[in-house]
Amino acid sequence: MNKYNIANLPTKIYKLENFSKEMNANVWIKRDDQTGSEVSGNKIRKLEYLVQDAISKGYDTLITCGGIQSNHCRATVATATLYGLKSAVLLRISDTPPVVGNYFIDKLLGADVKFCTREEYSNSRGQIMEEMAKEYEKQGHKAYIIPEGASNAIGTLGYYNCMNEILEQEKEMGIKFDTIVVATGSGGTYAGLYVANEVMNLGKRIIGMAVCDNTEYFTEIAHNIGTEALQYIPEHKDKSLDKSHIEINDKYVGIGYALSRPEELEFIKKFARQECVILDQVYTGKAMYGLYNELQPNGNINNAGNILFIHTGGLYGLFTISQDFPL
Repeated sequence: MNKYNIANLPTKIYKLENFSKEMNANVWIKRDDQTGSEVSGNKIRKLEYLVQDAISKGYDTLITCGGIQSNHCRATVATATLYGLKSAVLLRISDTPPVVGNYFIDKLLGADVKFCTREEYSNSRGQIMEEMAKEYEKQGHKAYIIPEGASNAIGTLGYYNCMNEILEQEKEMGIKFDTIVVATGSGGTYAGLYVANEVMNLGKRIIGMAVCDNTEYFTEIAHNIGTEALQYIPEHKDKSLDKSHIEINDKYVGIGYALSRPEELEFIKKFARQECVILDQVYTGKAMYGLYNELQPNGNINNAGNILFIHTGGLYGLFTISQDFPL
């Protein structure tokens, strides 16, 4: 399927020397947080496909949804602005939010913003976005709805393509990554890696570190999205995906989505000073904290060979808790 070339690709891979030494393991990092600035993070790989699809079909407005500090919403707004489209975001809030972080950039780039409660978001976000689209149509616009996290069959092609990129980098670097670890929040990033691993018979261990929900939920999401995505990969459209190969670790969700325990924040600080890599409190902080714990002698990622951790971004959201951070 066609896509736009928006992200700065390929993103670099290098070894986390100090962390690897501490863990007595071989851990590498792929810097998908460096796919861009306004469009930084993993979501832009998905949006390259979705926005091309929207524009090719004559849409002039993008609508999507997420939490108040959604990296995905910010990347969608930025991409819409880049291509001269209108953008609107449905943001989940509990209280009136300060205009900081990703939300500040949404506003700065001119997005229309609609708020909803957590309950409304859980139960009827799709319906609310459909109603928003109808309102834009009354104004003469044609609105394209992108799901949470850009996690659908088209969006997940971004990480199917990312696996091809990783394979090329393996050749260039003379290394093979046996295990890939990635934060999992809406399922599309994991699904793309999972599909590529399955249809190309790569035999890699793909571990999704859940930052919300649970193993059963993401197993279904990854399998369903992955199966739907096969229709866009003609050479593999008849391939069956083995659900038993999906590995989701939900032990590090902690106290909930975007909520942090002191030990998680302490780990983010420790890792920043160890490797000069900034993790965020919502996604990569929890995922890397999970990897750190699972690499301990009593963990579940021993004898994992060469491990590749994909840094999916989130820097802007980290700024929202700077005043409370344990520095």
